[in-house]
Amino acid sequence: MAAVAKGVVRVDVVSDTVCPWCFIGKRRLETAIRKFQGQKSFEVRWHPFFLNPDASKEGVNKIEMYNQKFGEQRVKQMIPMMTETFAKEGLKYSMEGQTGNTLNSHRLIALAGQQGLDKQDKVVEALFGAYFTEGQFINDKQVLLKAAQQASVSGAEELLNDEDELKSEVLHEVKTLAKGVTGVPFFIIDGKHSLSGAQESETFVKMFEKL
Repeated sequence: MAAVAKGVVRVDVVSDTVCPWCFIGKRRLETAIRKFQGQKSFEVRWHPFFLNPDASKEGVNKIEMYNQKFGEQRVKQMIPMMTETFAKEGLKYSMEGQTGNTLNSHRLIALAGQQGLDKQDKVVEALFGAYFTEGQFINDKQVLLKAAQQASVSGAEELLNDEDELKSEVLHEVKTLAKGVTGVPFFIIDGKHSLSGAQESETFVKMFEKL
């Protein structure tokens, strides 16, 4: 992990772009960070994880995939629960559209990270929004390019036209930083404290108060 300036709290987030709890976790982390405005500085970095490394590059219907994975009855219970959870964070939850392979989205996030953490955060936000609120396909080139444009990330088209660019870097991070991580989101605070799952914002607050 790269060093951070003295007095800055570093938060490394291991997540996947098709993980709904990762979007929830992002919002709750942001709520906690705002409570320390003027008191602490934070650096948030996003790292890759694959919920399904073998997911289709072409995409499959989201509802059908969830039905196969969890069972139709459980999905019917999950949707209103997730809708309510998202709403509490000011977000719309959609089960429309397709789901699929997230490697390209992680390559784009890595590219954005090379250009600044602010751009990386904006790309992550744009991808979560596209997938979870707008029902767009996470591996659609135009969706990825739009996210890059919204975050003012350069070189995205070149990246997506070369399937090997930053691929080894992403896979290396999965094997190293995400080693031992069995579920996401997973938060690493200052390289030594960890929190698993979409913690309530108060849990983050208590952790940050101890630093």
